[in-house]
Amino acid sequence: MHSESLLSDAPQHFGGYAPGNFQASFTGPVSVSEALQRSLNVPAVDVLERVGPERFAAVLRNAGLKLRMPAGAVPNLSLILGGGGTTLEELVGAYTALARQGMAGQPRLTPDAPQQDTRLMSAGAAFIVREILEHGGRPGAPFRDSATRVAWKTGTSFGFRDAWAIGVTDRYTVGVWVGRPDGTPNPGFFGANTAAPLVRDVLAVLNPESAPAVRPPPAGVVAVDVCWPTGLSAEAILPEHCLLRRKAWTLEGTTPPTLPERGQTTGWIQTTWVDAHSRQRLRAGCTPSDPQAKVEAISHPRWPTLLQPWIESDMRHPVESWPWHPACLPRTLGQQLRISGLEAHSVIHIAPGRREAVLPLHAVGSSELVHWLLDGRLVGSTQSLPTAAQTSTQATSTSLPSVLRLSLTQAGPYALTALDASGRYGQVRFVVKQHRQSN
Repeated sequence: MHSESLLSDAPQHFGGYAPGNFQASFTGPVSVSEALQRSLNVPAVDVLERVGPERFAAVLRNAGLKLRMPAGAVPNLSLILGGGGTTLEELVGAYTALARQGMAGQPRLTPDAPQQDTRLMSAGAAFIVREILEHGGRPGAPFRDSATRVAWKTGTSFGFRDAWAIGVTDRYTVGVWVGRPDGTPNPGFFGANTAAPLVRDVLAVLNPESAPAVRPPPAGVVAVDVCWPTGLSAEAILPEHCLLRRKAWTLEGTTPPTLPERGQTTGWIQTTWVDAHSRQRLRAGCTPSDPQAKVEAISHPRWPTLLQPWIESDMRHPVESWPWHPACLPRTLGQQLRISGLEAHSVIHIAPGRREAVLPLHAVGSSELVHWLLDGRLVGSTQSLPTAAQTSTQATSTSLPSVLRLSLTQAGPYALTALDASGRYGQVRFVVKQHRQSN
């Protein structure tokens, strides 16, 4: 991957493991940089599943992070979200690699202790990760007004038992842990609001108003314009295949494409047959009878299936907005999810004297678990109601209810999305209004 590789921040399942984000919301398309800066769980698990948890754990252990796990346990996908214990001392030692060309070190508590260094990553990778963590750009970031450039990362363990923060500068790496020795939870204590401000204060004392040093990229690190959704260099593809351009850090002269989509055998460039005369889409085996028809093949990039609900029309290739020829409607159109109980562009009024409007909703057209997202925030999961064809050919699970009772308390526009693991989705945009009593 490179720093702007496209990842999917959407509900995903990994062999029965269904991680969620800390904020219980999903963004859709995100870059590696954004996923790391915002501590997004699902993209992290997605990447670890491709790398392999045991391979990843071996790299960490080799660099001095002695992962603590229950007796007999082996590393699994939860490792990336805290499924292994470590110590503040080991964590600080590992983070020093970001300022030491990829070399992690064991902190020395006395001047005469031997220096022990181990390579954690390449010098180029360390530079790129540090650049990502220095330029998060988040509102309210604790280091926004600091004169010293700081690469920082925070973490909060399950049940608010641990609040972590690490800060890395050219000269110092500082780690802070906030918690109780007996592991008692501290509700409301996050790494960002408790540990990070302490890291900031310590670094302010150690490096008062020091100017950041010029840090040129190491050999092999190059800034390249890349294109979404393919992830390739803008120079390596046709201009019409570059739907969204981004600046990325790349290593060793390579610009890897977007990670392959699970369950798909096709790449990121697809071919759509069209009638250029009527500006309508066709499909294989369908020939327009119009003598003026001008059949052409148009190649264009496609977005990952799981990201389709988040991709607006201005982010798609223009041919995707062309209507289908009436005789060439694809069979897959009937396989999309349909939201039952709410029509598009509806106006929902909260009744006088009520604080909320509750809508009973169903998703129709899937035999899988369906996740419901309201403006990207997960609001529930249900079992879809199958179509008549699916009822006759597939058995459905009854472990979850088939109805979502959506509670709406605030006025404003909303987008409701129903999405299953195969990428089928339905989306409805609507407006909620609060009833105003007249005088």
